[in-house]
Amino acid sequence: MEHLAQIILLLGVTVAVVVVFQRLRIPTSLGYLLVGVILGPHTIGPTVYVPEFKALAEFGVVFLLFTIGLNFSLPQLHALRHQVFGLGTGQVVLTTVAVGIVVWLAGLPVAAAFVIGAVFAQSSTTIIGSLLSEQGEENSRHGRLGLALSVFQDVTAVPFLVIIPVLGVSIGAAALGGELGWAMIKAAFAFALVFFVGRWLLRPLFHLVAERRSAEVFTLAVLLVALLAAWTTNSFGLSLAFGAFLAGMMLGETEFRHQVESSMRPFRDVLLGIFFIGIGMRFDPAAIPPIWHWTLLGALLIVVSKTLIVAAMMRKGGADALQSWRTGLLLSVGGEFGLALIAIALDSRVIDEVLGQIAITSVLLSMIVGAALIRFNRAIATWIVGEPRDELQPLPEGMPDAGEIQVVIGGYGRVGHTIAVLLKTSGIPFVAVDHDAKRVARGRTDGHPVLYGDISDPELLATIHVERAALVVITIDQAEMALRTVSFLRKTCPQVPVIARARDLEATAHLLDAGATHAYPEAIEASLRLGATALQILRVPSADIDLIMQGVRDWDYQPVVEEPRK
Repeated sequence: MEHLAQIILLLGVTVAVVVVFQRLRIPTSLGYLLVGVILGPHTIGPTVYVPEFKALAEFGVVFLLFTIGLNFSLPQLHALRHQVFGLGTGQVVLTTVAVGIVVWLAGLPVAAAFVIGAVFAQSSTTIIGSLLSEQGEENSRHGRLGLALSVFQDVTAVPFLVIIPVLGVSIGAAALGGELGWAMIKAAFAFALVFFVGRWLLRPLFHLVAERRSAEVFTLAVLLVALLAAWTTNSFGLSLAFGAFLAGMMLGETEFRHQVESSMRPFRDVLLGIFFIGIGMRFDPAAIPPIWHWTLLGALLIVVSKTLIVAAMMRKGGADALQSWRTGLLLSVGGEFGLALIAIALDSRVIDEVLGQIAITSVLLSMIVGAALIRFNRAIATWIVGEPRDELQPLPEGMPDAGEIQVVIGGYGRVGHTIAVLLKTSGIPFVAVDHDAKRVARGRTDGHPVLYGDISDPELLATIHVERAALVVITIDQAEMALRTVSFLRKTCPQVPVIARARDLEATAHLLDAGATHAYPEAIEASLRLGATALQILRVPSADIDLIMQGVRDWDYQPVVEEPRK
């Protein structure tokens, strides 16, 4: 119990910092890094030193790679081979090579230059995802592609887990080549072992465990599989994280993937937080003054190299200039996985402490600068390529001309279909958008102009020129998607009125706060229509019924939702 006071101090500071960062909507990974700096040996104040801390931190990376493996099973990797696989792999390879050559020419050894290139090639999925979500761009083309590439970078970083430890023990080109070749052979053997054992044993094992209907036993089984795979690869002289990644890939092919990820998330988040605290403890503010110019150049190299490489690759792939630059700016930010590679390189003695400080500080600075670039990615990309031409692009055959559309309907369910019938009967040009292919097909059969797509996608809204519409009607029943759509419309084209369907009064209030002109709670409106029919049957004059109905709406439905008095 000698370390209990230090553990309590660590938990107390961590909770305080993470709560503040969450309230400020700053990625919590940066909060964990700050905790490490505060409680590290290089700053004034209390220092936390627990011998078992480093071992626990290493398991944070193990479980991170395990969950990444869950989301990138072999069938999924095969499905992504054309766009994300090729583009993601190319970006990591080109950035690693380009940055490696630059720092090698600056005087670093080949092994250290390779590590710096690999570190700088990584981007922060956490920062990219949170900022895109906050800006309402997560469903845009550049947003989806940028986030997918960022996640895929973690997969392409797996070979570095095999290579970097070897670089620390090899001397001479011949020895290095032999060691790397032997490491790759062992990695291939480990992959084959985990693959075949996983195919034969994992699915029957988890079927057996699932029959017990015990969350406790299921979680224990997940931990057993992850740690057993990590121990297997470690026995071959490879990293623990590599084995966990392979196990995650195998489980990602089973029907238990989502439950496995849910069971593992608490362990992953806590241990990964400890890992980032450990990284923060390596950071020495006093070491920055002598190397500040190198850290600035490092951060600049991260941001510029990835932006240019990604933009160039996308342009060559056929993307337009604006989308290419916006995607490049998203990936300009440094990544947490790069910090993990720095820690591995330091422990393997591939780089020294001074170079480690430069790399860590450069990545942290690039996170700050990259976050600003992501925030203003459209403005910066527009400044680079110029304003895109505002032309009316033709819609698919059978659709009304983009300049004639008066109403845009978001969703072609029963409510959207009804509105479409009313508009067509009235002779008002409209277009409907739905992400269900069956509904789109039904709408085409009905003779209505229905497009397949996500109504909250800014790129799709730009394609149909929603800013020229006289009205937008949101009929989808997904509350979050509706909120994103309304928020985006209010920011980009506030002149267009938006009316929306809501499930209840709470959802109505959220939509109105987001900028909807009108929002109607479906359940209460149905009740009002029933009540109106009842009054008509009871021979109440129609004018009085309309007055009563409008009065209830004007009072925000309070007369019909207040608790009845006893």
